Amino acid sequence: MDEVQLFLGNIWYVILGLILVLYVVLDGFTLGVGVLSLFTRDEQRRSVMMSSLGSVWDANATWLVVLAGALFGAFPLAFGVVMHALYIPVMLMVFGLIFRGVAFEFHEHAENKRGWGFGFGIGSLVAAAAQGLALGGVIGGLPVAGRAYAGSTWTWLDPFSLMVGIGVVFGYALIGATWLIYKTEGDLQQRSFRRARQFAWLMLAAGLGVTLWTPLRHEYVFDKWFTYPGIWYIGVLPLGAAVAFFMLLRALRRRHEGSPFLWTLTIFLFSFAGLGVSLYPDLVPPEVTIAAAAASSKTLVFMLTGIGMLLPVMLIYNAYQYLVFRGKVRSADHEG
Repeated sequence: MDEVQLFLGNIWYVILGLILVLYVVLDGFTLGVGVLSLFTRDEQRRSVMMSSLGSVWDANATWLVVLAGALFGAFPLAFGVVMHALYIPVMLMVFGLIFRGVAFEFHEHAENKRGWGFGFGIGSLVAAAAQGLALGGVIGGLPVAGRAYAGSTWTWLDPFSLMVGIGVVFGYALIGATWLIYKTEGDLQQRSFRRARQFAWLMLAAGLGVTLWTPLRHEYVFDKWFTYPGIWYIGVLPLGAAVAFFMLLRALRRRHEGSPFLWTLTIFLFSFAGLGVSLYPDLVPPEVTIAAAAASSKTLVFMLTGIGMLLPVMLIYNAYQYLVFRGKVRSADHEG
């Protein structure tokens, strides 16, 4: 691999990380609201929760499509290994997302909404857990031999991936609760404050477990974290996440409406930045690196041109959506 190709591969590593964060942040709170809807038996309350997503949730999921297409074009080897190794969690995720979408649309028009509302919650939970299991499988490491996946159907499933899966569900539930704090009022908002505090501590416990376990699974991650000079610049990331967590708890205690969501986003940003820095230059530990998986320089340049036009349009459209549909969602609004 020449220096130009490696440079372009590094650029695409950052772009993929950015797209992943955008998906997790934007679709994460919609999945989290779906998970939280399973905790309520009141159909009117569930309807308000789902109504808070009605104008934004479908556009948020498009970032997942962009992520898959970008990974396929920029790093075809990594895409092939991941899809082969993680076929089961990927299919579960697709099923959950489709079932969630169908349930959401039918819930809006059905006379008996309870079943479809429950289906929306189950679909969200399945999709969130599957994403966490897939992420855990990648972080934990996938065996590769001769540029092909060398493991079994269930290699990805182990205690580490289960912990990551649980942590992702807790994280989505937290960001969903802070979204409801921002978008609702009254009893539902007060319940969301309580849920946010509960899931904040649950996410912290799972996050600490993953953080301590990852360097034990990969020696090069351990060396980055605990040797000079990596300990100085990587240490800033968990410190930033800890400060954001403290500020989140402070905002929840003071009953702020908007800042809990922003502080939760900050925690996610620091967490994914730490993950990206720790695993670099691996795309799929421990064998598939950026250098090994990158497409040709011409392909990477061509894709940069396309993504350079697509990303601004998508970001502007998302921002416009949130600007137009800002404000509280109320029961009367939903019933009307």
